[in-house]
Amino acid sequence: MKERPTVLYDVPGPRARRRNLLYTVLFLVALAALIWWVVLSLAEKNQLDWSKWAPFFTDSRTWTTYLLPGLENTLIAAALAMVIALPLGALFGIGRLSDHRWVRASAGTVVEFFRAIPVLILMLFANAAYSEFTDISPETRPLYAVVTGLVLYNASVLAEVVRAGILALPTGQTDAAKAIGMRKGQTMTYVLLPQSVTAMLPALVSQLVVIVKDTALGGAMLGFAELLASVRPMSANYGANTIASFTVVAVLFVALNFALTTFAGRLERRLRRAKKSTGAVVGADAVEDLARPGEHIGPADDTK
Repeated sequence: MKERPTVLYDVPGPRARRRNLLYTVLFLVALAALIWWVVLSLAEKNQLDWSKWAPFFTDSRTWTTYLLPGLENTLIAAALAMVIALPLGALFGIGRLSDHRWVRASAGTVVEFFRAIPVLILMLFANAAYSEFTDISPETRPLYAVVTGLVLYNASVLAEVVRAGILALPTGQTDAAKAIGMRKGQTMTYVLLPQSVTAMLPALVSQLVVIVKDTALGGAMLGFAELLASVRPMSANYGANTIASFTVVAVLFVALNFALTTFAGRLERRLRRAKKSTGAVVGADAVEDLARPGEHIGPADDTK
């Protein structure tokens, strides 16, 4: 059977295939040796003893007292940050596409400023500001600081995602909207944004994953009782099982982020199928809004 040519790279020859196979075998051997060394090191320090791992299977208090409350706080902070950051990011992203220079300049300054500052510094500044200028209780202040830092940073990142998603659409979409008399706000609301959602969805979900992981910064620096912060008290109460605690927390983070990406993949496929099955991008109510008094949008009336 004749091999199909590729435009991305040359098909490797016999020597190249043998060399690639050798490199693969050497890498697998080195990886197996590294894993074996790690396992032996953990075994020598008694980190693989059943007593270190048993609490996660035999004692429900490890979940009800430490892991599940930490996971709940992580989800609360991430959800609040995403719900607030997404509309703010869309607003600033659309603002950077405005025809008015002062709107573009203002939105661009805000986006570039907060995108250039590490999210941890934003959390620390927010915590200090809440402590100095508000009467928020010390128990809930870390949550406010974490959410504020996440919102300021991720809204600026999402603004660029929204702007890139809109600019990625063919210019003919805007031209067609202008041709039927749509104003720029209507074009953005009824034509550009609905079509760009599918293109932006992978980037939006990847940013949501980043938000979930960045909540751990609040636990490390502000005492926010999120999932990773549960390792220290849990390890102190169950015989210094630090490795086991970190492993379980890592598995929970992986499972949570995998669930998010899986849901996003299914949603993206569903949106793409809906986009193929229905070519309309402007609803009937939008057309009614476009029609001015005495004007008719659609086929000409032959009775006139």
